[in-house]
Amino acid sequence: QLVESGGGSVQAGGSLRLSCEISLYIYSSYCMGWFRQAPGKEREAVAAHYTGTATTYVADSVKGRFAISKDNAKNTLYLEMNSLSPEDTAMYYCAASGWTFTATMRVVDYNYWGQGTQVTVS
Repeated sequence: QLVESGGGSVQAGGSLRLSCEISLYIYSSYCMGWFRQAPGKEREAVAAHYTGTATTYVADSVKGRFAISKDNAKNTLYLEMNSLSPEDTAMYYCAASGWTFTATMRVVDYNYWGQGTQVTVS
């Protein structure tokens, strides 16, 4: 239902754009988010977007470097990542919240998850 792509290996200071293909089963009104999880660490929110109120949140750790966007015509969610550092190395997940009607950065609020795409910054 959610399929991420665009991960890979990049040098510090580089950029990547992650894409998340959203199946039609996931309503366009759902809150969408990007999360990441590094080895030995908890999953953390990176950014969230809720179309209903045009609200976007971005974690402080990536603010000014990462941007979330959604193309409703293509049913695709994006995460533009710039000025990458080794601390951004993680598995990145796309997620959808089918029961909250607001933008949320809480992992527990999301009930649909992709398989993840690895981002490695060296």
